[in-house]
Amino acid sequence: MDSIMKEYILGDMVARYIVDEKQHLGLQLYPSSMPIPKEIQKRAKLDGMVQLKITGDIYPGGYACGNTLRNSESVERLTFKHQEVLLKEDGQTVITYLADQRGYEIRHYLNWVEGERTVELWNELINQSNTPISIEMFSSFSLSGISPYLEGDGHHEILIHRLMSRWSQEGKLSTQTIEELQLDASWTLEAVRCERFGQIGSLPVNHYFPFLTVEDRKNHVFWGVWLAHGASWQMEIYRKDEDIAISGGLADREFGHWLKEIKPGERFITPKAIVSVCHTDSIDVFTKRLTDAGQRAADAGPEEEQELPIVFNEYCTTWGCPSHENIREILDAVKGKGFTYFVIDCGWYKQAGVPWDMSMGDYEISEELFPEGMLKTVQAIKDAGLKPGIWFEIEGVGKASKAYEMEEHLLHIDGKVLTTSRRRFWDMKDPWVEEYLTEKVIGFLKEYGFEYMKIDYNDTIGIGCDGFESLGEGLRVNIEKTYNFLEKVKREIPGMVLENCASGGHRLEPRFMAATSMASFSDAHECEEIPIIAANLHRAVLPRQSQIWAVIRQEDSLKRIAYSIAATFLGRMCLSGDVTRLRMDQWNIIEKGMEFYKKISPVIKKGQSHRFGPEVSSIRHPEGWQAILRVGEDGDNAYITIHIFDGTLPEIIEVSLPKDCPCYIEDVFSDSKAEIVIEKGILKYRPMENKKAVALYLVRK
Repeated sequence: MDSIMKEYILGDMVARYIVDEKQHLGLQLYPSSMPIPKEIQKRAKLDGMVQLKITGDIYPGGYACGNTLRNSESVERLTFKHQEVLLKEDGQTVITYLADQRGYEIRHYLNWVEGERTVELWNELINQSNTPISIEMFSSFSLSGISPYLEGDGHHEILIHRLMSRWSQEGKLSTQTIEELQLDASWTLEAVRCERFGQIGSLPVNHYFPFLTVEDRKNHVFWGVWLAHGASWQMEIYRKDEDIAISGGLADREFGHWLKEIKPGERFITPKAIVSVCHTDSIDVFTKRLTDAGQRAADAGPEEEQELPIVFNEYCTTWGCPSHENIREILDAVKGKGFTYFVIDCGWYKQAGVPWDMSMGDYEISEELFPEGMLKTVQAIKDAGLKPGIWFEIEGVGKASKAYEMEEHLLHIDGKVLTTSRRRFWDMKDPWVEEYLTEKVIGFLKEYGFEYMKIDYNDTIGIGCDGFESLGEGLRVNIEKTYNFLEKVKREIPGMVLENCASGGHRLEPRFMAATSMASFSDAHECEEIPIIAANLHRAVLPRQSQIWAVIRQEDSLKRIAYSIAATFLGRMCLSGDVTRLRMDQWNIIEKGMEFYKKISPVIKKGQSHRFGPEVSSIRHPEGWQAILRVGEDGDNAYITIHIFDGTLPEIIEVSLPKDCPCYIEDVFSDSKAEIVIEKGILKYRPMENKKAVALYLVRK
């Protein structure tokens, strides 16, 4: 018979530890405003709060092999020993000790910070035996009791939300029922049902985001998690009976080619998981709880970043061929217009006739593009009143570079250099590589006085690399060394602004986001779907860290320019394009948008987003409309950005504003006058044409 061992109130959440007669332990999380009803009984066995598989132990039954490694003999052997609570001024950490009689100890950590609406979960394994062991699965988190308010198996009431990603199409919300995933329990309650999904390689957001949310739509409760991990990862939705459990962490041996040996006296710690539960009927309200876990790191970032300054990046102006001459011309066009950063993007190192994406790695300044050296160009940027930034792809080398031939310092797989169509990859654990990058990157930044570095990463190494017990472990260690190098940059150059870019938004996971000031939201630079992607990402990253591009072309109409500029209101504004050839009226609409952005930036920084409008079925050929309302933290300011796409033009758009939303229109941004009013809390907009945008700044009267 299961019983409640201990409960901890953590703000508006409760963590419940459950123990069975064999001293196995499970963990539930539920809203403090919604106690779990005692009268609802489940035909369910306790599901372990730590999921572990040691090689040689018995695999799970119920047709699980090949689908999941959960609930193996390794889990059955783990029993509760004791629990301690470390009280801190700003919160508490609950450490739960589990043990295997063979000499293996597990420490399960639950960390909560006062005022936060999430907890951090992670696990540690200590081998106290006399022999090495190999682990092929080890979870960061595992929660059970995901339908405690529903009778039986909760059929038709459980939704699974995931965020999907493809290149230049990041953040699409996928929602399916348990039944659509074939996770309804078997008639005998014996066969395992498991949806194991994730991402393999060094681009952790190259199919799915490391994100999972489960919704009880009848009782309006959400459970959800973010994994803070930049290499191969997995999530699992599991059931064998009337209960539902979710777990995740490192991609295991079956899914991610990961196997780790732990020698006597050694320990291994999993990546952290950010977990929450909430009583709400809005997924946007719930996902804000998860993304807000990144606010502390963002608040601790460079002082300059706290005002969300505007970026100019010359990539879509020079297309990978920056030079002193064209940068000087761009500076003449943009100085004094309200930009803070000027970023020299890729290509500053390329040799004549060699594309930028084949020549990274040597990082010798091009004498053809910068005949008088880089210092003169940096000084020109500073003389224009801007902070200079520079592009690096620190982990990769192009096939036209000399570094490409330094095979002893590059990653290998199956004994051969790991090579994709245009790149090879530094072995980041190699001390020689660290010294090389310290000189080529950190030394370069110091020598020329750069204050901003865009860190790109334009390929993935796939399942992993040689040098460790498994390919997956090689990948994990290599990414750990990348994190370490980023921290080294920040230590040696205090105040350095780091931009996280990986073919746009393919590293939008919490740990890379915490290590950097902002991220490229996507590689979608000039397309009509930019506002859709930017809005989707409100569920994934803080808008204050989501850098959105507006690429302005000489032939753009004022309507098209306003459409592009308004999209940047959904995050951090970054401009590029034909700025040296724009007319006065084109600049006027850009500068009006920049003024509007600066007015709403406190709301971008901290606020609650709400999406309105029909679902956009085709991101490449969008139809319908989208409205994103963001209400500021204090409730006194808000803004709403509306984009009209293709298709049948609606006669009128109506948006019912939340009760806490200010309703006085103080400012409007568009290319022309908009017929828009707010009456009794309902915004009414009569669009006159497709492919148009309008934004409103709202205050309390």
